Amino acid sequence: LSRLEAADNEVAELGADIAALPALKSLDVANNQLRELPSALADCPRLKEANFRGNQLRDKRLEKMVNGCQTKAILEYLRAGGRGKGKAESAREEVRKKKREKQQKKDDGEQDEVEEVTKLLVKVLHVAENPAPLVVKVSPGIKDVRPFIVCCVLKGVNLVPGNALKRFLSVQTKLHEDICERRTAATIATHDLQLVKAPLIYDVEPPDELKITPLGRKEIKAKDLLRQLHLEAEEQRKQKKRQNVSGLHRYLQLLDGKDNYPCLVDAEGAVISFPPITNSEKTKIRKDTRDLLLEVTSDTSLQICKDVMDTLILKIAELNRFTLENREGSGSETEADAPCGPGSSEPCPLVVEQVRVVDMDGNLKVLYPSKTDLATVSSLLTVIR
Repeated sequence: LSRLEAADNEVAELGADIAALPALKSLDVANNQLRELPSALADCPRLKEANFRGNQLRDKRLEKMVNGCQTKAILEYLRAGGRGKGKAESAREEVRKKKREKQQKKDDGEQDEVEEVTKLLVKVLHVAENPAPLVVKVSPGIKDVRPFIVCCVLKGVNLVPGNALKRFLSVQTKLHEDICERRTAATIATHDLQLVKAPLIYDVEPPDELKITPLGRKEIKAKDLLRQLHLEAEEQRKQKKRQNVSGLHRYLQLLDGKDNYPCLVDAEGAVISFPPITNSEKTKIRKDTRDLLLEVTSDTSLQICKDVMDTLILKIAELNRFTLENREGSGSETEADAPCGPGSSEPCPLVVEQVRVVDMDGNLKVLYPSKTDLATVSSLLTVIR
C-alpha cells in the first residue's frame, strides 16, 4: 500500500500499526477528528506527502506545523516525541540550555581577567521598598493564547549620546533573532515608563476589536494591520524577486489560527503591546527616555521569559557602560546626561524594580526579578539585592 486517502471521514485515531506500511508514500487524513498523531508515522521510511489539516490536535505547536510546514519537518517533530508528550519540549529546552551554556563559557572566557569590581552593577529594588510598585494583571482568557509574561522596570538608562538609541534597538533585534528564536520562543517589548499609564492588564481581544497604534503607523485594528502587512510582504517578494521576507512580515504566521490576540492594555484602555508583532507608538522609546518598562512574553514557558529578560538586562547594562566609557557626542547635553555625573568613571548601577504579575483576584503568578533570577548572567553582572 503506497497511497492512503481517508480525508473527510470521522477518523478519531491513527494507531501505531501504521508503521507496518513500509511502502506508504502518500497519506491524506485531512478534516477528521484526530487529536494526536502517532510518533510511529516517523517510522514509515517512504512517506513523503502527508495532509493532516482540519484536525483539532491537542499539540498546538504541531497543529501550526501541520498548517504550514513540509511533511519532513512534521515527521522529525513526531520522531522527537512531540511537545504534547514532553520529549520535544525537553529537547528544545536542552538545545536552549546548551546554547546558553556555550554563550556563558564564551562570556566567561572573555571575562577571565576582569576583576569583580569592574563587573556591571545592577541594583534590585524590591516591591516592599517601592512606594508605587507596578503591577500587571492577567485575564483568564490569555491562558489559551500566549500565557506567559514577565515584566520589570529598569531605571537609569542613558540613550542621549551619539548612537546609543540605535544600539539599544539593535540589541533587541539581535535578541529576537538569537535567544528568542525569531520570536517563536519569546518576544521582547520595551516602553518609556513615563508614558505608561498603570495599572496594566495582559488581556486578549478579537482581531476585529483590538486597536493599536503600531510603531511608525496610525491607529488600526489588528486584523487590518495583519492584512496590510501580508500585502506588504507580497509586494516585497515581487520587488525583490525572492521568497523570504524581512521585518514584521516574518512573524505573521505566529498568529495563524488564533481567534483572539494577546495584548497589554494600559489604564486608559490603550493597547501598548501586541505580541509577537509590535508595541505602540504611545510608549515608544526616545533619546530622552531614562526609565523603561521591559516586557517579555511567550507561548512556550515562563522560564524562557526569565532567561530572555536576564539577557536583555545584561545587554542594556553593557550598552550603558559602553556609552559612559566612550563619551559619544559632545557638548553640555552629553555631559549632563552621563549616568553618574560628569567625568565619573565609577560604576553606577542600573536600578531594576520588581514587577508583580497577578491574576484578576490579585493572586501572585510571577515576581521578577526574584532571588533566583539573573543567575544566568551572574558572571558578568554584580546584583545588589
